[in-house]
Amino acid sequence: MLRSETAASAATRTAALAGLRAFQSAPRAAPMPARPMLDAMGRVTLRSYGEPSAGKPAIVVVPSLINPAAILDLSERTSLMRWLADRGWQACLVDWGNPGDADSHLDLTAHVEQLLVPLLRRFATPPVVVGYCLGGTLAMAAAAAMPLAGLATIAAPWHFAGYGDPARADMARLWRAAKPFAKALDLLPMEVLQSGFWRLAPAQTIAKYAAFADLVPDSDEARAFVRLEDWANGGAPLPRAAAAALFEDMIAADLPGRGLWRIGNRRIDPAALSCPAVEFVSRNDAIVPAATAAGLCDRRDVAAGHVGMIVGSKARDQLWEPLANWIGALEAPT
Repeated sequence: MLRSETAASAATRTAALAGLRAFQSAPRAAPMPARPMLDAMGRVTLRSYGEPSAGKPAIVVVPSLINPAAILDLSERTSLMRWLADRGWQACLVDWGNPGDADSHLDLTAHVEQLLVPLLRRFATPPVVVGYCLGGTLAMAAAAAMPLAGLATIAAPWHFAGYGDPARADMARLWRAAKPFAKALDLLPMEVLQSGFWRLAPAQTIAKYAAFADLVPDSDEARAFVRLEDWANGGAPLPRAAAAALFEDMIAADLPGRGLWRIGNRRIDPAALSCPAVEFVSRNDAIVPAATAAGLCDRRDVAAGHVGMIVGSKARDQLWEPLANWIGALEAPT
């Protein structure tokens, strides 16, 4: 990818390699301290931020199965979880954990039915669920399977045909190459998925490392870059069945977008959810394009990228505050 993207510019190639070397040797800050575990279901844990508050539903945030949950609690200044807790809610973060041998058969539907829904049912009253990226897709399925106080999705794909034929063909080729390896391991390593993300925006990947070469080492900007890139390049592997479902049932067959994805015998219809629902859609998202959105009646467009809408310098104004206002309105008497 580096060779192809910098074929016309040796200077850009040199800068990108210098940025990569600087990234590899940069000092790493300690991760945010882990919050108390509220509950667990198999390998999946539920961590609590804040205490239960009378008259306020708990907020359960569901991250993607891809990349760690830490993006929602990345640093003191960029933690959506702690920010919600500071506003009086008990905010709880789902951590999907590291899959083991017992998880290899769990496809995406099983992740909802056997792991996510049982965790959500532990609350005395239905929680508000906020799902990010593929976590939003799974949260939509959970909302069709049980009562919720509300559902908010953030950059969550639903109409997978919205990726477009060329991107879906690229991802199909990636899966054909990786499938025998995933079958042998019963897992799909994160590195395979990350290479697919790079292919969605290769020029952007090269450019950000070239720009990093010019940053002052150990500056706030450099530290933020390292923290975010370590998150993006980390994460547990996917269970084999979940990987197959993602590439075959979602990306290739578009079962959700075609109205064919079911939980039990219930068809998952975003237009027929029994709870209030809102979707926050990024207008500048290479990973989850706006064309993949579910099409909820309440749609809020965000002028930020897939990750920037969560931890960017304008995230609080563009996403955190509107999300909190929407949740707060659920609590108002009607």
